Amino acid sequence: MRAIVTVVGVIIVLVGLVWTLQGIGVLQGSVMSGSMLWAVIGPIVAIVGLILLFGFGMRRRKA
Repeated sequence: MRAIVTVVGVIIVLVGLVWTLQGIGVLQGSVMSGSMLWAVIGPIVAIVGLILLFGFGMRRRKA
């Protein structure tokens, strides 16, 4: 189960990063390119992915 949460967390972080880069205009070729909305939503999504990744997916088991 932790492996699934880790993979989902990584995917969500990557999606958030792509949305951020599109929103600030670094990645072109999309309707989202240059849109401030995606420059705000992207980091929020990436933070949620990091919370999943480090909060649930990669947490050590208690002995």
